[in-house]
Amino acid sequence: MPQEVYGHKLVYLDNGATSQKPSAVIEALKNYYEAYNANVHRGIHFLSAKATDEYELARRKVATFINAKESGEIVFTRNATEAINLVANSWGLSNLESGDEIILTVAEHHSAIVPWQLVAQKTGAQLKFVSLTKDEVPDTGALLDMLSRKTKLVVVHHVSNVLASTLPIHDIVHSAHAVGAKVLVDACQSVPHMAVDVQSLGADFLVASSHKMCGPTGVGFLYGKEELLYSMPPFLGGGEMISDVYLDHSTYANPPSRFEAGTPAIGEAIGLGAAIDYLSGIGMQKIHNYEAELADYLYERLSSVPKIRIYGPVPSQNVGRAPLCSFNVENIHPTDIATFLDQQHGVAIRSGHHCAQPLHRHLGMNASARASLYFYNTKDEVDHFVQALNDTISFFTSFM
Repeated sequence: MPQEVYGHKLVYLDNGATSQKPSAVIEALKNYYEAYNANVHRGIHFLSAKATDEYELARRKVATFINAKESGEIVFTRNATEAINLVANSWGLSNLESGDEIILTVAEHHSAIVPWQLVAQKTGAQLKFVSLTKDEVPDTGALLDMLSRKTKLVVVHHVSNVLASTLPIHDIVHSAHAVGAKVLVDACQSVPHMAVDVQSLGADFLVASSHKMCGPTGVGFLYGKEELLYSMPPFLGGGEMISDVYLDHSTYANPPSRFEAGTPAIGEAIGLGAAIDYLSGIGMQKIHNYEAELADYLYERLSSVPKIRIYGPVPSQNVGRAPLCSFNVENIHPTDIATFLDQQHGVAIRSGHHCAQPLHRHLGMNASARASLYFYNTKDEVDHFVQALNDTISFFTSFM
C-alpha cells in the first residue's frame, strides 16, 4: 500500500542517498535468519554449510553482475567507503611514496577523498585535483593532460551524485595505464542504474554499495583485479583472514578471504544477491533506458521553475544526465525547501552538501537541494514534485 507521511502520499526522491527495498530482498534476509542462521566458512554442520553456500553464491552474483573474471575478485565490505579505505590502507600504503601523485576531481565524494588525504599524510604522496569545464562536468581533458610518470593512482567517480554527469572511464583507464598508473572507480551511482562491465572499463579497482541498488545496508563490495589483490597485504587482522597463526607470526589466506576479517554481514550479502536477482530480472539496460527518459523529464520540468539554478550539464543528444538534479532557488535555503516539501507535500528530497563539500565550494555555495530518482519513480511523481516545489517557493516568497 502507498505510504503516507504528514497526511500526504509519500513521493520518495532521495534515491541517491539510498534506495527502497523490494519484498524479495526482505524475504531473503528473513529466510536466512529463520531457516539457516549460522556462521560461514567455520562449521561442517548443515546450517553452516547452507549459509556458506548462499554467502558465496551472493559473491558469484556480484561478479556476474559487473562481469568480473571470477568471484575471487569480489571482496565484501561494510560499504563502498570501507572498500576505498581498504585499497588506501593496503595498496596505497604499500605502493605510494614521497613524490608520487594521486589524481582526483573536485566532484568526488568525501569517501573518495579523505582516505587518500590520510595516505598522503603518511607517505608524502601528493593529491592533485581536476576542475570542471564551463558545462560543469569534470574536465577529462585536463585530467588526461595531468597524467605523468609521477601519477600512481587516479580516483574518479563513474556518475556524479551532484552534477548527474558521467565520466568516460574507459578512456581515463587507457591513458592512466599508459603511464603506469592504477585507476579506482567509485561506481556507487552507476552500478544501480546501468550495466557496468569491469572488464570492458579496465579499471583496477571499483567500489559500490548494496543499499543504493535495492539491497540491504551494511554491505558493499570492492572489485579488484586478481593480481592486485594477491599483491596486497591485509587491511584488518583476525579470524577468517588467516591461514595459520603462531605466537610470533601469522600467514594469511588468499583473497578475497584475506580482506574479510571476522564474521561478515552474512544476511546482508545474501540480501544483496537477492537484489541483484531482482535488478537482473528487470534488466539493467531496460532500467537505464527508462531512467534516461525520466532524467530528461525531471530536468525539463525543473527548468520551468522560476529563479532555479540546476547544477551540472544541460542534457543533449551527446550529453545525457543521470536521473537526479541538484539545485538551488534564489533567496531560499535548500533545507527550508526540503523541510516544506516533506511536511506539506510528502515529497522526500535531500538538502545539504551531499558529501561533496569541495564541489559545493567550487560552485560557490554551501548547500543544495537534490531530487534523485530510481526506476520505480514515475513522471507523475516528478509532476507532483515540481508542483509542490512551486507551491513551496510561493510560500517563502510571500514573506519577502
